[in-house]
Amino acid sequence: MPVLNHPLNLLLLSTPVGPLGSGLGGGVELTLHNIAKALSERGHGVKIVAPVGSVCPSFSLVEIPGELQTTVQSEGRDAWITLPPDPVLANMWNYARQVQDEYDLLLNFAYDWLPFYLTPFFQRPIAHLVSMGSLTNAMDRIIGQVALQFPDTIAVHTQAQADTFPFSERCRPIGNGLDLSLYQFCPEPADYLGWVGRIAPEKGLEDAVAAAQKTGVLLKIWGVLQDVPYWHAICDQFPNGPVRYEGFLPTQELQQELGKCRALLMTPRWVEAFGNVAIEAIACGVPVIAYRRGGPAEIITDGKTGWLVEPDSVDGLVQAIARLDQIDRYVCRQQAEAEYSLAAMGDRLEQWFAEIAGIRNQEPEGERSG
Repeated sequence: MPVLNHPLNLLLLSTPVGPLGSGLGGGVELTLHNIAKALSERGHGVKIVAPVGSVCPSFSLVEIPGELQTTVQSEGRDAWITLPPDPVLANMWNYARQVQDEYDLLLNFAYDWLPFYLTPFFQRPIAHLVSMGSLTNAMDRIIGQVALQFPDTIAVHTQAQADTFPFSERCRPIGNGLDLSLYQFCPEPADYLGWVGRIAPEKGLEDAVAAAQKTGVLLKIWGVLQDVPYWHAICDQFPNGPVRYEGFLPTQELQQELGKCRALLMTPRWVEAFGNVAIEAIACGVPVIAYRRGGPAEIITDGKTGWLVEPDSVDGLVQAIARLDQIDRYVCRQQAEAEYSLAAMGDRLEQWFAEIAGIRNQEPEGERSG
């Protein structure tokens, strides 16, 4: 297998749906920060390109102006490719085009058509970390073209995510990782449950609220209020539910509150690519009750670090809540340390980058140019 024999100079291009630190980018924001930290600790040069207003302490950050991109989660399979009049996405990649010669590799975090389309026109190799499963035909087609033309450049978080694409065998699952020093183990929980994520229909928050109402256990909710009408509909449906919205918190504050939960509920309606909050929870010793769907089903060990229940089953959530005393919170922390450290993720990233660089270096110039 190829190995890196010297540090790389890396340009990381963030999601265009919101500034880093805003929460609008969901788990991508935490993933980017942790990848940047893992790579910089290994001596690689890291610069981040992101929309204006971004915050990413300790890293060189280039803020790019322009209109934010809309998310694709609810647009449907036949959605067209769209860009606003002054797109931050295009501006970010125009900057990357101008400075590409200063870098060994570009790493794309945007789940959007444009970076994949531009890949053959860049002289420097581009690695793509795909953050979601198959959502639109247009995205499937362009990602598949890049996967075929530039082997090993498409990474995903889990095999379940890869399996949503028709080219799953060309995707490289690389998991994820955390700076575990930021997550404190909490052996004795308080009497409440937690739910963390963007408040939007694909996250299925109403099921967690329904389970809380059936059990009478307080549910604390953290995350960006992305879809206000959706949230109001939940409040109308469960006017007396034991629910408290706690807002969006940065990592340090979130882990302090999350660690006190009896359990984290994960109730997505879609195939969650990974679920960073699942490893954040177990890093604090918090069991996870999740639908047996997507990334969480590959993270959680049923009966040891939480419970996996039938997708979309509120009764399954209720039954799992009743069995939380069977879970050893210390075992949860042990799994996080064994599988989801920055060191473990750094190893996987370096292996991936080495293979990309090796393949690109062997290709004729004409093939590289598209």
